[in-house]
Amino acid sequence: MYTQLDIESHFGGKLKIAYLNQPDTMNALTKPSLGDLKDFVKECSDDPTVRCVAISGRGKAFCSGQNLDDAFVQGNDHHDDDIIRRIVTDYYNPLVLEITRCKKPVVALVNGPAVGAGAMLALICDFVLATDKAYFAQAFSNIGLIPDTGGTYFLPKLLGRQLANYLAFTGKKLSAEESKSFGLVAEVFTEEEFNSKSMEILEKVSNMPTVGLKLTKKAFANSYNNTLKEQLELEGDLQQEAAETEDFKEGVSAFLEKRKPEYKGR
Repeated sequence: MYTQLDIESHFGGKLKIAYLNQPDTMNALTKPSLGDLKDFVKECSDDPTVRCVAISGRGKAFCSGQNLDDAFVQGNDHHDDDIIRRIVTDYYNPLVLEITRCKKPVVALVNGPAVGAGAMLALICDFVLATDKAYFAQAFSNIGLIPDTGGTYFLPKLLGRQLANYLAFTGKKLSAEESKSFGLVAEVFTEEEFNSKSMEILEKVSNMPTVGLKLTKKAFANSYNNTLKEQLELEGDLQQEAAETEDFKEGVSAFLEKRKPEYKGR
């Protein structure tokens, strides 16, 4: 179904991992791969058996950003002076919205360099796990462009104005450890332990109360624009919605019975 992705299923289908599968280009993004990723995330979001989603890359890189041959050769062939706008609005923006609105946690497994749109692909996920050999670079300015893939929205919120400007203006590479210190990465593991440690975390998330995580994600997203009063009202609404789930009832029962809860994601 997906020609540009290698899909793995784990934990009885609770976890789905999509690997960008163009290692010869360091997994550079093309219109087909962007479309496949969007469709993959949408399918996982709508599938009640999927509890967690992850994105990674095959080979030595996570993602080197936009494949310029894919953008400009096709653009020149069609004499389309508006090709960049079309790629951003037709391919990148729908993917950003699909990831941020996904009903399941979306985790980036950054196994190597993440550059330009590849860096932002990781950073728009709900959290990032990275190897100590990975690095992140907002390389847009190196070819005269601005951060896209949600970069101008998320970077100032994640880093503050000063550091967002600095990284966007200079294209400086940040190591995985530096990125963690700035709050861009949740955990950094050695290459040797990356797979095992990441899978431990993904397994835990895959067995958490999925609806509660979805509502948490929704609350955090709305906090960017809400006043405190609006956010508190939203918390009340979403907390009630969470309290009506089967998983909440299971969590309370397990606590009272002093046993480990068995959540179903409902």
